[in-house]
Amino acid sequence: MADYIRIHPENPQEKAIDQVVKILRDGGLVIYPSDTVYGLGCDITNQKAMEKLARLKGVKLDKAHFSIICNDLSHLSNYTLPIDNGTFKILKRALPGPFTFVMNASKNLPSAYKGKKTVGIRVPDHLVPRMIVEKLGNPIASTSIYDEDEIVEYTTDPELIYEKWDNLVDAIVDSGYGDNVASTVVDMTDGVEVLREGKGDIEDYL
Repeated sequence: MADYIRIHPENPQEKAIDQVVKILRDGGLVIYPSDTVYGLGCDITNQKAMEKLARLKGVKLDKAHFSIICNDLSHLSNYTLPIDNGTFKILKRALPGPFTFVMNASKNLPSAYKGKKTVGIRVPDHLVPRMIVEKLGNPIASTSIYDEDEIVEYTTDPELIYEKWDNLVDAIVDSGYGDNVASTVVDMTDGVEVLREGKGDIEDYL
């Protein structure tokens, strides 16, 4: 049975954040809110948790493309190759926000990402995941949760998410209804290329 943890989206309770962080540190999988759809994630430094996440998504870990959730841009250089000023300015303007930026990956990424040439970076415009990452001390690997059999592709109601995922994950964070539009994915490895249209419009930040 997963823990069901209610956290206020604008005034997150520190005790509840600590509870989520402990679950992540212990190798747990957590469903958490964001500025787009609810996400499913784990600690990127925990190899076993990463393998569990890949199994749940039905992919091999070396074939998985999990983005990473950061709390700000200060650790960007740990996970990506150096970027030019123009790229950094776009990121600075657009984040926190509903974007996943695909960047050239550095060799400092944890072993689960070894061999990956690129990595997707997210800094959601939502206090809860940013506080979780800040307290954890490193990013969380992330993937969206969705329903294959629903007209609305992404599940937005935390209580329904709990019903479906209760026996599959270790915790579900309820911060109210989520959105049903995913992040916009922008490839920044060579210029600016939109790979998937989503909630954000990158044109506003160029």
